[in-house]
Amino acid sequence: MIEPTASPATPSVPSSPVLESVAVFCGNCSCGCPELFLDHGADDDRRVVLADDFGQRVQMSLAQLAALVADVKSGALDRLVA
Repeated sequence: MIEPTASPATPSVPSSPVLESVAVFCGNCSCGCPELFLDHGADDDRRVVLADDFGQRVQMSLAQLAALVADVKSGALDRLVA
């Protein structure tokens, strides 16, 4: 399990011994990038944490994340980045 460390270039996510970093989106700059975490200590409906580069966060269930991933894979969100 990885405990994220805060720095000026990373999102402000509360430190937790049960917060596991899963993915950093971008990561090629020093401006801070959105990051996906799993909070193993949270209730099931708040287990997934998505932190943006402004220090804000969204919490969702694994089922909600699965639905989002399915939408991305199907192309349902492609128009947003076209």
